[in-house]
Amino acid sequence: MNAPTSDASPAPVSPQAPLEVPAPAAPPGLPGGLSVLGLLAVALVPCVLAVRELGRIHPDEVFQALEPAYWRVHGYGVLAWEWRDGLRNWAVPGVLAAFLKVASGFGVTDPRVYRGVVALPQFALHAWSLWAVYRFAERRAGPWGGALAVLLVGLSAPVLLFAGRTLSESFSASFLLVAMEALDRPDGHARRAGLLGGAALGLAVVTRYPSALFVAAALGWLVIARRWRLLAFTCLGGGAVAAGLGLLDWGTWGTPFHSFRAYVDYNVLSGKAAAAFGASPPGFYWEPMLQAVPLWAWAAVPLSLKPLLRWRTLSLPFTCAAVYTAVLLATPHKEERFLYPGLVVALLAAAAQLAAYLAARPWQGLRNGGAVLALALGFVHGRGYPSNDLRADQFRAIVRATRGDATGLLIVNEGLWGSGGFFYIGKNIPWRTCDWPHDAAFQASIHDRAFNRAVTFEGRALPELQAAGFRVVREVGRETILARD
Repeated sequence: MNAPTSDASPAPVSPQAPLEVPAPAAPPGLPGGLSVLGLLAVALVPCVLAVRELGRIHPDEVFQALEPAYWRVHGYGVLAWEWRDGLRNWAVPGVLAAFLKVASGFGVTDPRVYRGVVALPQFALHAWSLWAVYRFAERRAGPWGGALAVLLVGLSAPVLLFAGRTLSESFSASFLLVAMEALDRPDGHARRAGLLGGAALGLAVVTRYPSALFVAAALGWLVIARRWRLLAFTCLGGGAVAAGLGLLDWGTWGTPFHSFRAYVDYNVLSGKAAAAFGASPPGFYWEPMLQAVPLWAWAAVPLSLKPLLRWRTLSLPFTCAAVYTAVLLATPHKEERFLYPGLVVALLAAAAQLAAYLAARPWQGLRNGGAVLALALGFVHGRGYPSNDLRADQFRAIVRATRGDATGLLIVNEGLWGSGGFFYIGKNIPWRTCDWPHDAAFQASIHDRAFNRAVTFEGRALPELQAAGFRVVREVGRETILARD
């Protein structure tokens, strides 16, 4: 649809007005069916990449989602300390466990196959979030601009890496995009928009408790904008999800909201998180932030400032991203992955802004050329975020090593939290991790004939393994798989 042209008068406008300047004449988009197929294809890419590459951005990807789900289905697995102390809720592992249970019922035992099965709900969630991106941008730039925004956000390097990963940041960011679009809808849809937006905000918090910052920012934005009816239904939708979390914790931990209160106490009130995992200055985030933001997004900065000079309010996603990032800078314990939810919400605002600007260009060649350039700039930047090693070849090697008659596995040069857990081993066999041949775990494993498989990184302890009767079976990237009879 074509958005109306903005008033050239410098007089103040309503605080409900969006940040982006509407395009005067948006070009037509693709036919409906083709648009849906294209959106699903874009949503599928990060999920396929995650299943194909394996590895992990952070140990939480395995031990806060996949491994608890595996434990619930099979009755064995490695439960991290948060699951002993009750700092996590069972919502995400419970959903993944349901899909894992279905795969198990069909006799699926290969980790790469059932990893694809548990990716299905995340694919659906990511597709929903990209649909929200489309609708948010379409209101400003028409169908062509909505499709461009989906490509800009969905194919940006950080989203391609994170959106298919079972991290709390990944789940929460998708729900946040849905919430931003819903709360951006016109006042005539306040009831449906508020219920959906509030529920999505609530689910963003359930999947990741620090996303409560987005809730506070969004509610504050609604108050400043005086959208009282939307605010009321948003609180109602969020309250329903909060009640569900209380019941879930009551049924699993014995007390309503046990996990939320324990999480806040550990990470905010007591300072234990900073003491245990370290504290960093605000400058910690500058380099990863510069690496993570696609080059096309910087073009939206001057476009965003122009409406402010004409007394227009900040957009909802920009406000929420700014508040969240400001709090991150002030929080002692910092990790690169924490930037992702704020980054994705900011990309929503930037993509809609840039799409509206390009859609307003009178020449089709200029519009299409600008779109292609923006997409290309999204691919060439962001490769260094996050900076840690995914260890994808190690996970693939572990899966290969434990197929067939494997009865025990030794992983050399990796600790427990960097391994793939029982989820990627795929069977109830003994396994150990170690760093050097003189480690007790290494010596115990080579003298135990049940340990007939080994995976070692860059040839670490290879001579010692061969001396213990292991033979090289396969090379997988930097990893070597060994076996013995």
